[in-house]
Amino acid sequence: MPHLVILYTGNLEKETDMTALCRSLADVMLEQQDESGQQVFPPGGTRVLAYPAAHYAVADDGSAGRAAGGNGDYAFVYLNLRMGRGRSSAVHKRVGDALLMATKAHFQPVFSQRHIGVTLQIDEGPEVFDAKHSNLHPLFK
Repeated sequence: MPHLVILYTGNLEKETDMTALCRSLADVMLEQQDESGQQVFPPGGTRVLAYPAAHYAVADDGSAGRAAGGNGDYAFVYLNLRMGRGRSSAVHKRVGDALLMATKAHFQPVFSQRHIGVTLQIDEGPEVFDAKHSNLHPLFK
């Protein structure tokens, strides 16, 4: 452990390289250090796996979504990092922020082409980090 599992809508398959995202996020995890400068995650135990959802429904594809500028072909990415206990809250936040930043950078070209939501959660028993970045929500306000 740690294991980072990525679930994403299948419409992203042809728009981005998910293997490259997996490698990038694994590298980000391996770069993380705790307060004493020690590597947070063991190289041999770090795993990043991505799975497309063949069937999905994301947001409102009806008249409200279209009136707000959407086309109904929305995308979503859910990242869940599961790690063993014992790391500080500061480490949880640093890791979460670094993973979210790398994820947003990876999907930046996609954000400019379509509406996509991203959620990243870190679990260590109870949830310890929950971040979201989406340009979907403004469509429905």
